[in-house]
Amino acid sequence: MSLLLEVFKNKLVSVAEEMGVILQRTAFSPNIKERKDLSCAIFNSKGELLAQADHIPVHLGSMSTSVKSVIENCSLQEEDMVILNDPYTGGTHLPDITLVAPVYWKGSLIFYVANRAHHADIGGISAGSMPLSVNLFQEGLIIPPVKVIEKGTVKEDILSLILRNVRTPRERKGDLLAQIMANKAGIERLKEILGLYGVQKVKEFTQELLAYAERLMRNVIKKIPSGEYSYEDFLEDDGFGRENIAIRVKLRIHNDEAEIDFSRSDSQTESSVNTVKSVTLSAVYYVFRCLLPEEAPVNEGCFKPLRVITRKGTVIDATFPAAVAGGNVETSQRAVDVLLGALSKAIPDIIPAASQGTMNNISVGGTWKGVEFTYYETIGGGMGGWKGGEGESAVHSHMTNTMNTPVEALEHSYPFLVREYSIRRGSGGSGKNRGGDGIVRELEFLTDVEVTVLSERRRIPPYGLFGGKPGAVGKNYIIRKGIKEEKPSKFTEKLKKGEILRIETPGGGGYA
Repeated sequence: MSLLLEVFKNKLVSVAEEMGVILQRTAFSPNIKERKDLSCAIFNSKGELLAQADHIPVHLGSMSTSVKSVIENCSLQEEDMVILNDPYTGGTHLPDITLVAPVYWKGSLIFYVANRAHHADIGGISAGSMPLSVNLFQEGLIIPPVKVIEKGTVKEDILSLILRNVRTPRERKGDLLAQIMANKAGIERLKEILGLYGVQKVKEFTQELLAYAERLMRNVIKKIPSGEYSYEDFLEDDGFGRENIAIRVKLRIHNDEAEIDFSRSDSQTESSVNTVKSVTLSAVYYVFRCLLPEEAPVNEGCFKPLRVITRKGTVIDATFPAAVAGGNVETSQRAVDVLLGALSKAIPDIIPAASQGTMNNISVGGTWKGVEFTYYETIGGGMGGWKGGEGESAVHSHMTNTMNTPVEALEHSYPFLVREYSIRRGSGGSGKNRGGDGIVRELEFLTDVEVTVLSERRRIPPYGLFGGKPGAVGKNYIIRKGIKEEKPSKFTEKLKKGEILRIETPGGGGYA
């Protein structure tokens, strides 16, 4: 890649990174401000990904679907902005709200900027909007692509409609305004780049970046032995009694192209562990992006040599109005596990054993000092060991890339007492290179609350590779008056003041 093209690539990435910083620092909720549960990216006029910040894989791989949905459904002029969260029109799950804005230069549409942030509540049947649900309508407010800003003015009717349907309107408004400001900053920075290089040169650079990324990916795939590689793993349950829900992949490598076939996966369930195809695409793009050199540009060109096959009505490509709140976070992780498992048969020296394979989702809601609150967090765990070393302990892995909520921020913002936050020693799978250890997070509630937990790997452990042992399964507990009660992987329960939620997250699998 030429020096000028490398400079241009980094300029685009820096715009996305700056958007993320602005969104994080101006947001109201700890989930965005502290955990950085957000993503920002830049797209060309066709909605193709050009550059992204180092944010969350499950957001970024699917965001171009959102932008293309906006292009298809809305006519955007300068200073307009569209909001959406509908998983079936380009979203992931309802708490992830996406804002898309066009970038015009001298009357011509050149770019789109977009950001996505996980809101700690978007309505629905349980606080935090991550419920054990049976359809999408129970999960919260569904927002199709609709203008939230027109000609530079916020559409107060749209904003009011959204805020009327959530439990924490003040916090939601603050987070939405932060998303708006992030897009505005991205627009201004891209206009500076257009002023510096001119439209023609910018278009040439973007086409070169897409072509270069495609060449890099094709070269990577060429190094994988041609052939067919299969793997299966399971979601252990759907929260309503159905167990061992299979996700199966057949990976076909032919020269410089890859076909990733999930069509033999099990049918969709009545619960929220289903996922939409855009999230499955995210999982595939993430895994193959990890095979590229670290400095490689990440854009739509990387994905051109990949053909993803699904079957409608499966847990990996659900049909409306199937519930999907947990699929975005849990099923996406299992899709990564099965794809890495298939690749381990082709390139064993590169692929790690399974990481924890869950995001350990916790949603809590209640009333404190007369004000309603909602809290959402994912908890890290162990990474899988690999040929080059042991797995990392107590980190987020694969489809999530968030931070933790620091104890100080958590106790400042919510009526919680953090009784324990530690590494779960010995939970990583043994082997020549051990898996990383999980985390223990124990919360005492200082008021009555409603708790929802969506987790996996509580019965089926993260696999080891080539003789390495599996990681330890996770554990969920409620502690009342000193008595510890083990809970299933997915549950909703009302807790009284002084009662405790304890989460022990899985370790990663061992290697060899």
